[in-house]
Amino acid sequence: MIDWLIDHLAVVMFFALVFIMFLGYPVAFLLGAIGIAFGFLGILFDVYSMTQFANLLPRVYGTAVQNPVLVAIPMFVFMGTMLEKSGVAEDLLRILQLMLRRVPGGLAIAVTLLGTIMAATTGIVGASVIMLTLIALPVMLRSGYDKSLAVGTIASAGTLGILIPPSIMLVIMGDLLGIPVGTLFTGAILPGLLMSALYVVYIVIVCILKPSIAPRVTGPLGPNDERLTAGLVLKGFLPPAALITLVLGSIFAGWATPTEASGIGALGAILLALANRRLSMKSLREVMASSALTNAMVFFIIFGATLFSYVFRALGGDDVVAELLKEMGLDTGWEVMIFVMLLTFLMGFFFDWIEICLIVLPIFAPIIAKLDFGTVVQGKQVILAWFAILMAVNMQTAFLTPPFGFALFYMKGTVPPSVTMVDIYKGITPFVLVQLVALALCMAFPDVALYLPRRFGFLE
Repeated sequence: MIDWLIDHLAVVMFFALVFIMFLGYPVAFLLGAIGIAFGFLGILFDVYSMTQFANLLPRVYGTAVQNPVLVAIPMFVFMGTMLEKSGVAEDLLRILQLMLRRVPGGLAIAVTLLGTIMAATTGIVGASVIMLTLIALPVMLRSGYDKSLAVGTIASAGTLGILIPPSIMLVIMGDLLGIPVGTLFTGAILPGLLMSALYVVYIVIVCILKPSIAPRVTGPLGPNDERLTAGLVLKGFLPPAALITLVLGSIFAGWATPTEASGIGALGAILLALANRRLSMKSLREVMASSALTNAMVFFIIFGATLFSYVFRALGGDDVVAELLKEMGLDTGWEVMIFVMLLTFLMGFFFDWIEICLIVLPIFAPIIAKLDFGTVVQGKQVILAWFAILMAVNMQTAFLTPPFGFALFYMKGTVPPSVTMVDIYKGITPFVLVQLVALALCMAFPDVALYLPRRFGFLE
């Protein structure tokens, strides 16, 4: 028994992490604590040395503190939080309502398109879901929309911010996998747009089959039932389009690094808030406090994950996982990829995306990078980029799957009492299935994720 424990200490370490997570302990403290505890167990069993602990502090310092890529995270968080206060979303939704008012499910489609546009400017799911709920849900319920369709549309559209760049998740994944952030940003654009398009297709189909759940808007949409004019469209679309062009365009054109572009985005968000007369010292203090708390949480988890992954690999975790996959009969690259995607989806029922990301990527990425996926996906960097995008699409479901989908909690705290948790669960179920269809398409057709990185020269 002792010999088996020594040989499989990394496996016990992994399951200890999963088990204690279920007890509700903060993941930031848990990752580092388990890493250190199992390091001492390794010393006790003579499979780890005390001198290896000396490498932990410089490893953490080099991974997070000195990493120039991660400097982009505070700026992107600030940009998204500031845009929440700027009033850009209200103007956009009003215009999209006017444009789609005669289309079946037009209001739900408008919310999806608004979520897509805001995803390319905020990148923060919590802010997007809360903002869309406050802005769109009262209008949808007042228009006679089915509660489940309304909350499902808002929750799914709000989670697009984790996939469509500039996404904090992609920045962290790029750092963990050693892939340039620009590669992941360009790779995530088409999958993100595909996801949005599939949402729209689903909404149109269900609204044609059941017109009663999404009545067409017949009453006034705004002050004096305003008409759609070129000036109104420019006023709504030009500010976010300019910000998206500044941030993403500067990265794709090679004019700025993601870190520099995040600074441009933060400044652009301040200017938009100023232009909309929404900038005050009070709102600025609120944005800075919210951004600081979010950044502290993200970096603390990165510290802990660095400790955990270092000890896990030092205890032979990579070899144990590879051996386990062979014993399960998973020999080909596609079999391993499907297994990891299924594992990630199941973990999404219980864990947040950052927890899944920091557990799964360090363990499986080195194994997947060595496997064969045919002629379309060749080379370590290409395989890792494709794998990262598949993981990003997959982890978007973690925000919607009960019982711990964070988007559901954000929404429940914002919706009126008439909308129950049962309505929310019923609403998100078909959209989770749509997300799985998008994942299957990205797996079956790798060029969905790889075309733009190759087109912009990020991948050979």
